Amino acid sequence: MLSRSGAAAPAAPTTDRCLVMGILNVTPDSFSDGGRFAATTTAVMHGLAMAAAGADIVDVGGESTRPGALRVEPDEELRRVMPVVGELVRCGVTVSVDTVHAEVAAAAIDVGAVLVNDVSGGCADPRMGHVVAGTGVRWVLTHHRGTSRDMYAHAHYDDVAADVAAELALRIDAAVDAGVDPGRLILDPGLGFAKHADANWTLLGRLDRIVALGPPVLVGASRKAFLGSLLADGAGTPRPVGERDAATLATTVLAAEAGAWGVRVHDVAPNVDVVRTVAAVRAARTTPTTGTAREPARASARA
Repeated sequence: MLSRSGAAAPAAPTTDRCLVMGILNVTPDSFSDGGRFAATTTAVMHGLAMAAAGADIVDVGGESTRPGALRVEPDEELRRVMPVVGELVRCGVTVSVDTVHAEVAAAAIDVGAVLVNDVSGGCADPRMGHVVAGTGVRWVLTHHRGTSRDMYAHAHYDDVAADVAAELALRIDAAVDAGVDPGRLILDPGLGFAKHADANWTLLGRLDRIVALGPPVLVGASRKAFLGSLLADGAGTPRPVGERDAATLATTVLAAEAGAWGVRVHDVAPNVDVVRTVAAVRAARTTPTTGTAREPARASARA
């Protein structure tokens, strides 16, 4: 299919191991690194560093989705993300755009973004499905209820794995009704979005329910609050955000073992090591025991 500019639509990378998506927040208020990469030059340098560390995709976002965050208008989001997306693409980095706005997605696709990471699952902007359908890029549909300001008011489930799977199935149907090729869809169970800690742990333990829906699955647990709560000190103070990377690695192992297509993380290099190691073990399980299993090939920079 063609992009809006008339060029052939790019493809997201594929490989026989779990992919690693590096998080690049060009925001002043993201929970982990807000403000660190708000300047274009600093953001581009960090994106290039993540790609050099092995990130298969660099996910550029200009709106924080932390609990309580305010919605950013498309014009401001475009100001934040477009110089970074454009420069990283020019440098040969495979880029996705983290946005709920069709206008921002379309602009990023025009300069070479290969994937739209939509934390609203297509609910925030009804035009998003038409943008994706018209360009043929991939679309991440994240399970989410409400907005960042009120999502925990909706964090009530009968059976969280079954409920999330059912609601994601509805989002698949809506995307297909909008003309999107189902083969372009990726699902994200939305850890932390309208979910308390127990729900997040249940979803991690039952990712097979989401994988069974058919589309590839992206998991984003990196440094999130439920990890900090788990690792709280004796006084009950959650582990600081910057000290949650070891726990994040454990969730990457779980996701890769469950058959996830990718993980979305802050600290790229050790997560790349993890997914390569899990892939080698998975390959060894099906390899005759006459020698050492070869490590699966890494994804190319652009598939």
